[in-house]
Order: sequence, then C-alpha cells, then structure tokens
Amino acid sequence: MINNITPELKKRLLIEQRNEVTEILVYKNISRFITDEHNKSVINEIISQEEKHAQIWQSYTGQQVKPYKFKVWLYTNLVRFLGLTFGIKLMEQGERQAAIDYEKLSHIIPEAKIIQHEENEHEAKLIEMIKDKPLDYLGSVVLGLNDALVELTGVLAGLTFGLQNSKMIASVGIITGIAAAFSMAGSEYLSTKTDGTGDVKPITASIYTGIAYILTVIALILPYLLVSNVYIALAITIGIAILIIAAFNYYTAIAKGYSFRKRFLEMLSISLGVAFISFIIGLIVKYVFNIEV
Repeated sequence: MINNITPELKKRLLIEQRNEVTEILVYKNISRFITDEHNKSVINEIISQEEKHAQIWQSYTGQQVKPYKFKVWLYTNLVRFLGLTFGIKLMEQGERQAAIDYEKLSHIIPEAKIIQHEENEHEAKLIEMIKDKPLDYLGSVVLGLNDALVELTGVLAGLTFGLQNSKMIASVGIITGIAAAFSMAGSEYLSTKTDGTGDVKPITASIYTGIAYILTVIALILPYLLVSNVYIALAITIGIAILIIAAFNYYTAIAKGYSFRKRFLEMLSISLGVAFISFIIGLIVKYVFNIEV
C-alpha cells in the first residue's frame, strides 16, 4: 500500500473493493444455474476481470473484505426470476452510480484508468454478448401488455358510466378480456410465422402475448370484484394501469437500454387518453339511450 493514501481515500477504495468482491460472488452464483455454454463463458470472463480489479484495490488497501450478503442474494434472485440481462445490467448500473472519481484517482493509482476503461467499455460489451432468450419475446409481451392496457382500460372506463354496476362491469370485462387475449395470441402467432426470421418461435411468441394480456386483464378487473363503488374501482384500476406501465417500462429501460421517461410517458398518455375518451363515450351513451342498470 502506498503512503499517500489518506484514511478517507482508503475508505472509498475498500468500498470499491467490496463491490468487486460482491459482484464476483453474484456472477459465480449465476454461472451455477446458467445452462447456455456461450453465456457461461461470458460470465466467466467477467468474473476473471472483476477478480483482477479486486486484487488491484486490495494491493492498495492491504485488506481483505467480505461481500455485501444482501446484494449477493438480491441480484442472484433478480437474475433467476427476471432474466440474466436485466439483473446484471441493474447491478452494474448501481455500481457505476456509486463509483469513485477515476480521473482524480489515477494521479495516485495508475491502474484506476485501466479499471475505468474495463468497467465502462469492455464489461459493457461482454454484457451485450449475453444471449437472453426471454428478451427475444419482449415484443410479444409489449403487444399483449400494451393492447390489454389500452383496450381494457378504455372498456372499463366506458362501462363504468354506461352500466354503473361493479359485478356486471367485471363480467363484461372478463369476457371481453379473455376473448381479446386469444385473438391477440392468434394474431401474434400468424404475424411471427409470416415474418419467418427463425429467432422467435410463433407458438412461444403467441403464448407470451396471451399470458401478458390475461395477467393484465386480471389486474385491471380485480378492483371491480373487490369494490362495490364503480368510481373508486375505476380510480384503483387506473392506478394499477399506471403501476404496470411504470414497472414494465423500467424493466425494458434497464434490459434494453431505452429511455424510461420517454417510453413511460408515451405508453401512459395512450392508455389514459383512450380511457378518458371511452369514459366520455360511456357517459354519452348512458344519457342518449337512457340506460339504467
């Protein structure tokens, strides 16, 4: 350890060292349940790089550190349940945001510049090399999710004023939603089969679309089954729709590198815009045809 490292700097180096050790353990855990040999080789290359970084920091701190156990558990399970690309990118993004100033540090530790380059460029290229099969079907999920949000939110908003009966609204919504889910799944099957790229299997794509649609239908209709006041149920449904849009766009922003804010606002404005128009149509229909339920 060199003499001009202050106690404050050493503290920061120990944090960086501990982050590297944590990432190493996460990647080792991931490699145990990865079956794809290509992905396993990429992960092992990242492990090798992280081990080299940890050794550099240790050569200056003169100490061994233990990993953050909660982070190891968290990121390992995020990868297990939400996908390899999402979990890894989320972890790496968090570590970069907490990174030290490599430019200033390079005056004291020459290797800092090399570490910065490898963290920001080489590692990013390695992560992009990962083949994450579920992401190939992200478009199918988007289709099912977005169509269900736009269509069913609009239908429920219109029915809220048109029928004003929570159980009846839920019944019509379920029938409409399930029928639309099968329709969308069938359309996605035919569309994918027509494209014929080979990367996406038509049956799998249609299943992703159908499941995304049905799960969204259940989430949006549930308030009408639990709350008797249709206006409160509609407000909860819209809240759920916003949460679904936010969660999904956050996932895609991390996994695909998209702009969260832009895509979130775009999807939100479409869904709520259709819901508002349907709500007005329901109001007009109710009074024009004098519907009382």
